[in-house]
Amino acid sequence: MTATPRPCLFPCLRYRHAPAAIDWLARAFGFQKKAVYDGPDGTIMHAELKLGDDYVMLGSVKDDVFNWKPPAEAGVSTQMIYIVVTDPDALFLQATGAGAEVIRPLSDTDYGSRDFSVRDPEGHIWNFGTYHPGD
Repeated sequence: MTATPRPCLFPCLRYRHAPAAIDWLARAFGFQKKAVYDGPDGTIMHAELKLGDDYVMLGSVKDDVFNWKPPAEAGVSTQMIYIVVTDPDALFLQATGAGAEVIRPLSDTDYGSRDFSVRDPEGHIWNFGTYHPGD
C-alpha cells in the first residue's frame, strides 16, 4: 500500500490584523483553523490553516529579522498563492460574497483551466483554478 504524501510546501504570510484575517480566510475560501497560538496584545504568534490536504501558515506583523509586511502596507505584492480546486465557480461566489477584490475574473484559460484571482483585505493575492501542474 502506498502512503499518501504529506504536504511539504507551506506558504507563510503576515497580516496586520491576523485574527480578522483568519476569520476572513475561513469565510472567503473555506480554510479551517488547525492551530492558532496567540501572541501579546491580541496578536497571533503562529497559525496553521488547512484547506483540503494543504496548509498555509500565518502570523501577525512584528519587528524581526524577516521584516515581512502585508502587500497593502508594503505597497507591492511579491508573491501569489495558487490553489487547485474542483469547483472554482462556487468558490468564486463564496470569495466575492466575503468581499474579496477581484483581480482576474472567473474564466477559462487557453491551457484548459477554469480559474480566478482575488486580493484579500490586506493585499495578498490568491489564485484558484482547476489546472494542476502535476497532471
